[in-house]
Amino acid sequence: MKKKIEINEKKYEVIEDYREALDLELLKEKITDYYDDFDYIVGDWAYGKVRLKGFYDSKNKKCKKYNDIGNLKDYIENSCAYGCKWFEIKKINDWNELFILL
Repeated sequence: MKKKIEINEKKYEVIEDYREALDLELLKEKITDYYDDFDYIVGDWAYGKVRLKGFYDSKNKKCKKYNDIGNLKDYIENSCAYGCKWFEIKKINDWNELFILL
């Protein structure tokens, strides 16, 4: 079972936490309402700082090539520092799950 988290009253499933990149306290500070519309949030680390980017599910009508979660591998390989720590979380709407509250 995947880890579930809650940030700013939004629920997410941790899809990937490569090299333990997910810092829940920092993420709670960084995520703003700007990210509410996205289906996924990806964070990557470089030079001691995390960068966040929103992505859409491929079936979402707002999805474009540059923000399609199906292109995540290309994004990690071409837009992130080589070998960086990174994470992927997916917004979920199942209110019956147990969550780790921040």
